[in-house]
Amino acid sequence: MANTSTIARDGGSPSVPARGHRGATPPRGSSGLPAWAVPYALLVPGLLVIAGLLLYPLFQMVVMSFQNVGLRQIRGVPAESVGLENYQKLIESELFWTSLRNTVVFAVVTVALTLLLGTLVGLLLHKLGKKMSTFLIIGIMAAWATPQIATAIIWRWLFDAESGVINRALNALPDWFSSLLFGRSDWTGEPWLNDAFTIYLVLIIAVVWASFPFIAVSVLAGLKSISKELYEAARVDGASAWRIFWKITFPLLKPVFAVLTVLSVIWDFKVFTQLFVLAGGTSNREAFNLSLYAFTQAFSAPPKMGMGAAIAVVLTLILLVITFFYVRQIVKTEDVR
Repeated sequence: MANTSTIARDGGSPSVPARGHRGATPPRGSSGLPAWAVPYALLVPGLLVIAGLLLYPLFQMVVMSFQNVGLRQIRGVPAESVGLENYQKLIESELFWTSLRNTVVFAVVTVALTLLLGTLVGLLLHKLGKKMSTFLIIGIMAAWATPQIATAIIWRWLFDAESGVINRALNALPDWFSSLLFGRSDWTGEPWLNDAFTIYLVLIIAVVWASFPFIAVSVLAGLKSISKELYEAARVDGASAWRIFWKITFPLLKPVFAVLTVLSVIWDFKVFTQLFVLAGGTSNREAFNLSLYAFTQAFSAPPKMGMGAAIAVVLTLILLVITFFYVRQIVKTEDVR
């Protein structure tokens, strides 16, 4: 006998109770959870990992910044609370303000150069054919994928005073040309990595070299999304290349540039590995940035982990403010879409 109560006439799936039927239960997934609870359940593992690996260490860092933590406390003696003493010493320290100045100036110069070079390379890649563009992208992304420690060692070797390639290349220039450009012709034994100014000069070159590929590829992806008809209409109207970039490309890529700028600022504020290698450790205090200053306070003898934590808190607060603008920009971009 045919089951006419569950099989549809056209042979399709069984009939489904109508919505709003009195006594109907909320839809449930295969896990047995209500549909509204499934997204929250999926977020729980990620939130637990973030809480364990990020929020708890961050909380401990903030607590430690209000304590006196040294060798005795590392050996098991309870840490003593010192209130705001670490922050007060930090504000009164001339080395802190020097480190903050180095951090901000380095970030401003490096971000500007990285965005400029990355944008120019992105525009160049957009003009090339598909095969050549792909070949160059793979080549420049190798620089971005190189580990920071390897990047720093390579640039330290290039600018080495005795065996560096840079000094040899400068000595190979004609004397009149080198004197015209730099005011000197002999570069033998030039100690690039002894002075804070030249250390940061090399650091800027190293960081820009490793960072511009990401900017170039991001700008290229943005350029691919712009309609070619806009450029063709502008050329028909006789617009120059600069006017096309300023009136069409830049306004349409403004959200991309905003996100790239904030990301670059965050990355360049936290530079540590390259500076540590180029400066040869922590002996040159004039070359400190906030990351290297915090490391020196926390792990050099005698260790002052409370002071190191206070410096890290200040750096974290600066980055949180920048991150706030980053998230705000993302939200605005999503609203536009």
